[in-house]
Amino acid sequence: MKMIRAVVRPEKEEAVGAALAKAGFPALTKWDVVGRGKQQGIQVGSHIYDELAKSLVLIVVNDDQVEKAAKVIHDAAFSRYPGDGKIFVTPVDTAYTIRTGKSEL
Repeated sequence: MKMIRAVVRPEKEEAVGAALAKAGFPALTKWDVVGRGKQQGIQVGSHIYDELAKSLVLIVVNDDQVEKAAKVIHDAAFSRYPGDGKIFVTPVDTAYTIRTGKSEL
C-alpha cells in the first residue's frame, strides 16, 4: 500500500475530496497547513508573504491505484498558476484498525 500526501490550494480542497470520492477513494484525512514551495512565498509591493495557507490531503491506496488517485488529485487541484501544490507518494508498511486491532495489510 502507498500513502499519498497532496499539498493543495485551500480553495481546491473540496474539489479534490469530491473528485476522490467520485473516483472510488472515499476515505481521506485533511489538514489546514501553512508553508511555501519553490517560489518562496509571494511578494506584494515591498511585503513578502512566506507562509501561505495550503491544505494537506492524505489517502492510502493499494499499489495498483496510485497512478489513478494521483491523476484525480492533479486534475482537481490544477489551476495553471504557481502554487498549485505537490503530490508525494510513500510506502505504508503496516496499518491497524484501532477498534479491532487487526492489521490491514
